[in-house]
Amino acid sequence: MRILVGAGAGAGAIMLLLLCWWLDKYIKRRREAKLKQKFFERNGGFLLQQRLTSNEDNHVEKGKLFASTMLDTATDHFNENRILGQGGQGTVYKGMLIDGTVIAVKKSKVIDAGQVEQFVNEIVILSEINHRNVVKLLGFCLESEVPLLVYEFVPNGTLYRYLHDPDEEFPISWEMRLRIANEVAVALSYLHFDAAVPIYHRDIKSSNILLDEKYRAKVADFGASKLIPIDQTHLTTMVRGTIGYLDPEYYQTSQFTDKSDVYSFGVVLVELLTREQPISQRRAEEDRNLVSYFIISMEENRLFDVLDKEVLDHGENEEIIAVSNLAKRCLRLHGRYRPTMKEVAMELERVRSLRNPMVAPQNEEEINRIRIGSIYASSVIPMSMQLDAEVELTSMEEDQSLLSSR
Repeated sequence: MRILVGAGAGAGAIMLLLLCWWLDKYIKRRREAKLKQKFFERNGGFLLQQRLTSNEDNHVEKGKLFASTMLDTATDHFNENRILGQGGQGTVYKGMLIDGTVIAVKKSKVIDAGQVEQFVNEIVILSEINHRNVVKLLGFCLESEVPLLVYEFVPNGTLYRYLHDPDEEFPISWEMRLRIANEVAVALSYLHFDAAVPIYHRDIKSSNILLDEKYRAKVADFGASKLIPIDQTHLTTMVRGTIGYLDPEYYQTSQFTDKSDVYSFGVVLVELLTREQPISQRRAEEDRNLVSYFIISMEENRLFDVLDKEVLDHGENEEIIAVSNLAKRCLRLHGRYRPTMKEVAMELERVRSLRNPMVAPQNEEEINRIRIGSIYASSVIPMSMQLDAEVELTSMEEDQSLLSSR
Protein backbone atom coordinates (compact mmCIF):
# COMPACT_ATOMS: atom_id res chain seq x y z
CA MET A 1 0.00 0.00 0.00
CA ARG A 2 2.79 2.39 0.93
CA ILE A 3 4.49 1.51 -2.31
CA LEU A 4 1.34 2.40 -4.28
CA VAL A 5 0.94 5.67 -2.39
CA GLY A 6 4.59 6.51 -2.98
CA ALA A 7 4.32 5.63 -6.66
CA GLY A 8 1.18 7.71 -6.99
CA ALA A 9 2.80 10.64 -5.22
CA GLY A 10 5.87 10.35 -7.46
CA ALA A 11 3.74 10.20 -10.59
CA GLY A 12 1.76 13.19 -9.37
CA ALA A 13 4.94 15.11 -8.73
CA ILE A 14 6.21 14.26 -12.20
CA MET A 15 2.89 15.30 -13.73
CA LEU A 16 3.01 18.55 -11.77
CA LEU A 17 6.55 19.23 -12.95
CA LEU A 18 5.58 18.49 -16.54
CA LEU A 19 2.56 20.77 -16.21
CA CYS A 20 4.70 23.56 -14.77
CA TRP A 21 7.25 23.06 -17.57
CA TRP A 22 4.50 23.17 -20.21
CA LEU A 23 2.91 26.26 -18.63
CA ASP A 24 6.30 27.99 -18.49
CA LYS A 25 6.93 27.26 -22.18
CA TYR A 26 3.37 28.34 -23.07
CA ILE A 27 3.76 31.62 -21.17
CA LYS A 28 7.13 32.27 -22.80
CA ARG A 29 5.72 31.56 -26.26
CA ARG A 30 2.78 33.88 -25.57
CA ARG A 31 5.13 36.56 -24.28
CA GLU A 32 7.39 36.19 -27.33
CA ALA A 33 4.38 36.31 -29.67
CA LYS A 34 3.09 39.49 -28.01
CA LEU A 35 6.56 41.02 -28.14
CA LYS A 36 6.89 40.17 -31.83
CA GLN A 37 3.47 41.70 -32.48
CA LYS A 38 4.52 44.81 -30.59
CA PHE A 39 7.72 45.04 -32.66
CA PHE A 40 5.75 44.43 -35.87
CA GLU A 41 3.46 47.37 -35.12
CA ARG A 42 6.29 49.63 -33.97
CA ASN A 43 8.47 48.76 -36.96
CA GLY A 44 5.86 49.85 -39.48
CA GLY A 45 3.98 46.62 -40.14
CA PHE A 46 0.66 48.43 -40.44
CA LEU A 47 2.29 51.18 -42.53
CA LEU A 48 3.66 48.52 -44.87
CA GLN A 49 0.22 46.91 -45.17
CA GLN A 50 -1.26 50.29 -46.06
CA ARG A 51 1.41 50.86 -48.70
CA LEU A 52 0.73 47.43 -50.15
CA THR A 53 -3.00 47.94 -50.38
CA SER A 54 -2.46 51.36 -51.99
CA ASN A 55 -0.40 49.80 -54.81
CA GLU A 56 -2.68 48.20 -57.40
CA ASP A 57 0.13 46.25 -59.02
CA ASN A 58 2.52 45.62 -56.15
CA HIS A 59 5.09 42.87 -56.05
CA VAL A 60 5.96 43.04 -52.36
CA GLU A 61 4.12 39.80 -51.66
CA LYS A 62 6.75 38.02 -53.75
CA GLY A 63 9.34 39.09 -51.18
CA LYS A 64 10.10 36.64 -48.40
CA LEU A 65 9.11 37.38 -44.82
CA PHE A 66 12.05 36.20 -42.69
CA ALA A 67 11.71 35.07 -39.07
CA SER A 68 13.85 37.02 -36.62
CA THR A 69 15.35 33.78 -35.27
CA MET A 70 16.46 32.79 -38.77
CA LEU A 71 18.33 36.07 -39.33
CA ASP A 72 19.77 35.97 -35.80
CA THR A 73 21.26 32.54 -36.54
CA ALA A 74 22.40 33.57 -40.03
CA THR A 75 24.42 36.51 -38.67
CA ASP A 76 25.76 34.65 -35.59
CA HIS A 77 23.58 36.82 -33.35
CA PHE A 78 24.62 39.95 -35.27
CA ASN A 79 28.24 39.41 -34.37
CA GLU A 80 30.49 42.44 -34.76
CA ASN A 81 32.82 40.33 -36.88
CA ARG A 82 30.02 40.06 -39.45
CA ILE A 83 29.67 43.82 -39.93
CA LEU A 84 30.11 44.85 -43.57
CA GLY A 85 29.51 48.56 -43.12
CA GLN A 86 27.79 51.26 -41.10
CA GLY A 87 25.99 54.41 -42.17
CA GLY A 88 23.40 56.97 -41.23
CA GLN A 89 20.51 54.56 -41.69
CA GLY A 90 21.91 51.46 -40.04
CA THR A 91 24.45 48.65 -39.92
CA VAL A 92 24.84 45.92 -42.55
CA TYR A 93 25.85 42.37 -41.56
CA LYS A 94 26.97 39.42 -43.65
CA GLY A 95 24.95 36.27 -43.05
CA MET A 96 24.39 32.76 -44.34
CA LEU A 97 21.05 30.97 -44.48
CA ILE A 98 20.63 27.26 -43.73
CA ASP A 99 20.61 26.46 -47.46
CA GLY A 100 24.02 28.15 -47.86
CA THR A 101 22.76 31.37 -49.45
CA VAL A 102 24.97 34.30 -48.49
CA ILE A 103 22.98 37.42 -47.62
CA ALA A 104 23.42 40.99 -46.40
CA VAL A 105 21.15 42.06 -43.52
CA LYS A 106 20.54 45.76 -42.95
CA LYS A 107 19.67 46.58 -39.33
CA SER A 108 18.36 49.98 -38.28
CA LYS A 109 20.49 51.96 -35.84
CA VAL A 110 17.75 54.04 -34.30
CA ILE A 111 14.13 53.23 -33.53
CA ASP A 112 12.10 56.26 -34.52
CA ALA A 113 9.24 57.06 -36.86
CA GLY A 114 11.48 58.56 -39.53
CA GLN A 115 13.79 55.56 -39.62
CA VAL A 116 10.87 53.12 -39.77
CA GLU A 117 9.36 54.98 -42.70
CA GLN A 118 12.67 54.74 -44.57
CA PHE A 119 12.78 50.96 -44.12
CA VAL A 120 9.17 50.51 -45.20
CA ASN A 121 9.83 52.86 -48.12
CA GLU A 122 12.83 50.77 -49.18
CA ILE A 123 10.79 47.56 -49.03
CA VAL A 124 8.07 48.98 -51.27
CA ILE A 125 10.43 50.56 -53.79
CA LEU A 126 12.87 47.65 -54.14
CA SER A 127 9.96 45.26 -54.52
CA GLU A 128 8.90 47.27 -57.58
CA ILE A 129 12.35 46.94 -59.21
CA ASN A 130 13.74 44.09 -61.28
CA HIS A 131 16.98 45.16 -62.91
CA ARG A 132 20.42 43.55 -63.17
CA ASN A 133 22.12 46.76 -62.06
CA VAL A 134 19.98 47.31 -58.94
CA VAL A 135 20.65 45.37 -55.73
CA LYS A 136 17.96 42.74 -55.17
CA LEU A 137 15.77 42.71 -52.06
CA LEU A 138 15.32 39.10 -50.88
CA GLY A 139 12.97 39.83 -47.99
CA PHE A 140 12.47 41.59 -44.69
CA CYS A 141 11.65 41.11 -41.02
CA LEU A 142 9.56 43.48 -38.88
CA GLU A 143 9.08 41.24 -35.84
CA SER A 144 12.53 41.97 -34.39
CA GLU A 145 13.43 44.83 -32.06
CA VAL A 146 14.40 46.92 -35.08
CA PRO A 147 13.31 46.35 -38.70
CA LEU A 148 15.61 44.25 -40.88
CA LEU A 149 16.04 44.16 -44.66
CA VAL A 150 17.63 41.18 -46.41
CA TYR A 151 19.50 41.72 -49.68
CA GLU A 152 21.52 39.70 -52.10
CA PHE A 153 25.17 39.69 -51.06
CA VAL A 154 27.38 41.73 -53.40
CA PRO A 155 30.94 40.47 -52.82
CA ASN A 156 33.31 43.11 -54.17
CA GLY A 157 32.50 46.14 -52.07
CA THR A 158 31.66 49.68 -53.05
CA LEU A 159 32.95 51.84 -55.85
CA TYR A 160 33.98 54.33 -53.16
CA ARG A 161 36.35 51.75 -51.69
CA TYR A 162 38.15 51.12 -54.99
CA LEU A 163 38.45 54.82 -55.78
CA HIS A 164 39.37 56.28 -52.40
CA ASP A 165 40.71 53.60 -50.02
CA PRO A 166 44.50 54.11 -49.84
CA ASP A 167 44.94 50.44 -48.88
CA GLU A 168 43.06 49.19 -51.93
CA GLU A 169 45.57 47.70 -54.39
CA PHE A 170 43.17 46.55 -57.12
CA PRO A 171 43.38 49.09 -59.98
CA ILE A 172 40.13 50.17 -61.65
CA SER A 173 40.99 50.38 -65.33
CA TRP A 174 39.65 53.16 -67.54
CA GLU A 175 37.62 50.62 -69.51
CA MET A 176 36.10 49.30 -66.27
CA ARG A 177 35.26 52.84 -65.16
CA LEU A 178 33.44 53.51 -68.42
CA ARG A 179 31.46 50.29 -68.04
CA ILE A 180 30.54 50.99 -64.40
CA ALA A 181 29.43 54.52 -65.29
CA ASN A 182 27.33 53.16 -68.15
CA GLU A 183 25.73 50.48 -65.94
CA VAL A 184 24.79 52.99 -63.24
CA ALA A 185 23.37 55.35 -65.88
CA VAL A 186 21.31 52.51 -67.38
CA ALA A 187 19.97 51.61 -63.92
CA LEU A 188 18.97 55.22 -63.21
CA SER A 189 17.42 55.56 -66.65
CA TYR A 190 15.35 52.46 -65.88
CA LEU A 191 14.23 53.92 -62.53
CA HIS A 192 13.26 57.25 -64.09
CA PHE A 193 11.61 56.08 -67.32
CA ASP A 194 10.95 52.33 -67.43
CA ALA A 195 9.84 51.31 -63.93
CA ALA A 196 6.09 50.83 -63.45
CA VAL A 197 6.09 54.09 -61.45
CA PRO A 198 9.01 56.55 -61.84
CA ILE A 199 11.51 56.29 -58.98
CA TYR A 200 13.95 58.99 -57.84
CA HIS A 201 16.87 57.53 -55.91
CA ARG A 202 17.81 60.76 -54.04
CA ASP A 203 21.20 59.57 -52.73
CA ILE A 204 23.40 58.54 -55.64
CA LYS A 205 27.07 58.38 -54.60
CA SER A 206 30.03 56.06 -55.02
CA SER A 207 29.42 54.38 -51.64
CA ASN A 208 25.92 53.40 -52.83
CA ILE A 209 27.28 51.70 -55.96
CA LEU A 210 28.24 48.07 -55.29
CA LEU A 211 30.38 45.78 -57.45
CA ASP A 212 29.54 42.10 -57.88
CA GLU A 213 31.88 39.16 -58.51
CA LYS A 214 32.47 40.37 -62.10
CA TYR A 215 32.74 44.01 -60.99
CA ARG A 216 29.37 44.86 -62.50
CA ALA A 217 27.68 47.83 -60.88
CA LYS A 218 24.59 47.56 -58.70
CA VAL A 219 22.83 50.64 -57.33
CA ALA A 220 21.96 50.21 -53.64
CA ASP A 221 20.41 51.94 -50.59
CA PHE A 222 16.93 53.09 -51.52
CA GLY A 223 15.97 54.32 -48.05
CA ALA A 224 15.65 57.90 -49.29
CA SER A 225 14.02 57.06 -52.62
CA LYS A 226 10.55 58.08 -53.68
CA LEU A 227 7.91 56.75 -56.06
CA ILE A 228 6.73 59.65 -58.24
CA PRO A 229 3.18 59.77 -59.70
CA ILE A 230 3.41 59.76 -63.49
CA ASP A 231 1.66 63.15 -63.76
CA GLN A 232 4.25 64.85 -61.51
CA THR A 233 7.62 66.28 -62.54
CA HIS A 234 9.08 67.00 -59.12
CA LEU A 235 8.82 66.22 -55.43
CA THR A 236 8.70 68.93 -52.76
CA THR A 237 10.24 67.45 -49.63
CA MET A 238 12.63 67.96 -46.76
CA VAL A 239 16.11 68.31 -48.22
CA ARG A 240 18.25 65.26 -47.57
CA GLY A 241 21.29 63.75 -49.17
CA THR A 242 25.07 63.62 -48.91
CA ILE A 243 27.27 66.70 -48.89
CA GLY A 244 29.27 66.90 -52.10
CA TYR A 245 26.66 65.04 -54.15
CA LEU A 246 23.63 67.22 -53.38
CA ASP A 247 21.97 69.10 -56.25
CA PRO A 248 22.31 72.83 -55.41
CA GLU A 249 18.98 73.62 -57.07
CA TYR A 250 17.24 71.06 -54.86
CA TYR A 251 19.12 72.48 -51.86
CA GLN A 252 17.74 75.95 -52.58
CA THR A 253 14.16 75.09 -53.61
CA SER A 254 13.40 71.79 -51.78
CA GLN A 255 12.08 70.51 -55.13
CA PHE A 256 13.66 67.20 -56.14
CA THR A 257 13.43 66.20 -59.81
CA ASP A 258 14.93 63.46 -61.95
CA LYS A 259 17.62 66.00 -62.83
CA SER A 260 18.71 66.01 -59.16
CA ASP A 261 19.76 62.36 -59.59
CA VAL A 262 21.52 63.45 -62.79
CA TYR A 263 23.56 65.99 -60.81
CA SER A 264 24.62 63.38 -58.23
CA PHE A 265 25.58 61.01 -61.04
CA GLY A 266 27.68 63.80 -62.54
CA VAL A 267 29.66 63.96 -59.28
CA VAL A 268 30.28 60.19 -59.52
CA LEU A 269 31.52 60.68 -63.10
CA VAL A 270 34.02 63.26 -61.87
CA GLU A 271 35.14 60.83 -59.14
CA LEU A 272 35.77 58.21 -61.83
CA LEU A 273 37.77 60.72 -63.90
CA THR A 274 39.87 62.20 -61.09
CA ARG A 275 39.81 59.60 -58.31
CA GLU A 276 39.26 62.54 -55.95
CA GLN A 277 36.66 62.72 -53.16
CA PRO A 278 33.73 65.17 -53.60
CA ILE A 279 34.78 67.08 -50.50
CA SER A 280 38.42 66.90 -49.42
CA GLN A 281 40.45 68.76 -46.82
CA ARG A 282 43.62 67.71 -48.65
CA ARG A 283 42.95 70.15 -51.50
CA ALA A 284 43.42 73.92 -51.17
CA GLU A 285 40.50 75.69 -49.47
CA GLU A 286 39.18 77.11 -52.75
CA ASP A 287 39.34 73.64 -54.34
CA ARG A 288 37.79 71.53 -51.58
CA ASN A 289 34.55 71.16 -53.52
CA LEU A 290 35.43 68.71 -56.31
CA VAL A 291 32.71 69.95 -58.65
CA SER A 292 33.95 73.54 -58.57
CA TYR A 293 37.55 72.35 -58.84
CA PHE A 294 36.74 70.18 -61.88
CA ILE A 295 34.61 72.72 -63.77
CA ILE A 296 37.07 75.59 -63.22
CA SER A 297 39.88 73.31 -64.46
CA MET A 298 37.90 72.59 -67.64
CA GLU A 299 37.11 76.26 -68.23
CA GLU A 300 40.79 77.16 -67.78
CA ASN A 301 41.88 74.36 -70.16
CA ARG A 302 43.60 72.48 -67.31
CA LEU A 303 41.42 69.33 -67.50
CA PHE A 304 44.35 66.95 -68.02
CA ASP A 305 46.07 68.35 -64.94
CA VAL A 306 43.34 67.04 -62.59
CA LEU A 307 42.68 63.60 -64.09
CA ASP A 308 43.71 60.31 -62.49
CA LYS A 309 46.89 58.70 -63.84
CA GLU A 310 45.01 55.58 -64.97
CA VAL A 311 42.70 57.76 -67.08
CA LEU A 312 45.61 59.67 -68.60
CA ASP A 313 47.63 56.50 -69.33
CA HIS A 314 44.89 54.36 -70.85
CA GLY A 315 42.09 56.68 -71.97
CA GLU A 316 41.91 58.09 -75.49
CA ASN A 317 41.64 61.88 -75.64
CA GLU A 318 38.30 61.71 -77.49
CA GLU A 319 36.86 59.43 -74.78
CA ILE A 320 38.17 61.56 -71.91
CA ILE A 321 36.89 64.82 -73.38
CA ALA A 322 33.49 63.31 -74.17
CA VAL A 323 33.02 61.96 -70.63
CA SER A 324 34.31 65.19 -69.10
CA ASN A 325 31.88 67.25 -71.18
CA LEU A 326 29.08 64.89 -70.18
CA ALA A 327 29.95 65.28 -66.50
CA LYS A 328 29.98 69.06 -66.92
CA ARG A 329 26.51 68.99 -68.50
CA CYS A 330 25.19 66.83 -65.64
CA LEU A 331 26.55 69.39 -63.15
CA ARG A 332 24.85 72.47 -64.59
CA LEU A 333 23.44 74.70 -61.90
CA HIS A 334 19.93 74.70 -63.40
CA GLY A 335 18.36 71.27 -63.76
CA ARG A 336 16.46 72.06 -66.95
CA TYR A 337 19.78 72.35 -68.80
CA ARG A 338 21.03 68.95 -67.64
CA PRO A 339 20.55 65.85 -69.82
CA THR A 340 18.16 63.09 -68.78
CA MET A 341 19.61 59.83 -67.48
CA LYS A 342 18.43 58.18 -70.70
CA GLU A 343 20.55 60.65 -72.71
CA VAL A 344 23.47 60.13 -70.32
CA ALA A 345 23.29 56.35 -70.78
CA MET A 346 23.20 56.69 -74.57
CA GLU A 347 26.20 59.04 -74.60
CA LEU A 348 28.22 56.66 -72.42
CA GLU A 349 27.29 53.78 -74.75
CA ARG A 350 28.55 55.89 -77.65
CA VAL A 351 31.84 56.58 -75.87
CA ARG A 352 32.29 52.91 -75.03
CA SER A 353 31.61 51.99 -78.67
CA LEU A 354 34.68 54.04 -79.67
CA ARG A 355 36.80 51.54 -77.74
CA ASN A 356 34.64 48.46 -78.28
CA PRO A 357 32.51 48.33 -81.46
CA MET A 358 30.41 45.57 -79.86
CA VAL A 359 28.85 48.26 -77.62
CA ALA A 360 26.44 49.59 -80.22
CA PRO A 361 24.67 52.93 -79.71
CA GLN A 362 20.89 52.60 -79.80
CA ASN A 363 19.91 55.77 -81.68
CA GLU A 364 22.51 57.60 -83.77
CA GLU A 365 20.30 60.63 -84.42
CA GLU A 366 19.65 61.25 -80.72
CA ILE A 367 23.28 60.57 -79.82
CA ASN A 368 24.44 63.15 -82.39
CA ARG A 369 22.00 65.65 -80.91
CA ILE A 370 23.39 64.90 -77.44
CA ARG A 371 26.96 65.28 -78.72
CA ILE A 372 26.24 68.70 -80.25
CA GLY A 373 24.84 69.88 -76.92
CA SER A 374 27.82 68.65 -74.92
CA ILE A 375 29.80 71.86 -75.41
CA TYR A 376 27.32 74.13 -73.58
CA ALA A 377 28.79 76.04 -70.66
CA SER A 378 27.90 75.12 -67.14
CA SER A 379 27.69 77.21 -64.00
CA VAL A 380 30.05 76.66 -61.06
CA ILE A 381 28.34 75.65 -57.84
CA PRO A 382 28.49 78.28 -55.14
CA MET A 383 30.48 77.19 -52.10
CA SER A 384 27.83 78.48 -49.72
CA MET A 385 24.08 78.17 -50.22
CA GLN A 386 21.21 79.50 -48.14
CA LEU A 387 18.14 77.40 -47.40
CA ASP A 388 15.04 78.15 -45.37
CA ALA A 389 13.62 74.61 -45.50
CA GLU A 390 14.49 71.86 -43.03
CA VAL A 391 17.65 69.97 -44.07
CA GLU A 392 18.90 66.47 -43.36
CA LEU A 393 22.41 65.99 -44.73
CA THR A 394 24.86 63.13 -44.44
CA SER A 395 28.62 63.49 -44.54
CA MET A 396 30.53 61.02 -46.68
CA GLU A 397 32.73 59.96 -43.77
CA GLU A 398 29.77 58.97 -41.61
CA ASP A 399 27.76 57.18 -44.32
CA GLN A 400 29.76 54.22 -45.54
CA SER A 401 26.81 51.84 -45.59
CA LEU A 402 27.77 48.62 -47.41
CA LEU A 403 25.97 45.51 -48.61
CA SER A 404 29.23 43.85 -49.50
CA SER A 405 32.37 42.28 -48.13
CA ARG A 406 35.55 44.05 -47.27
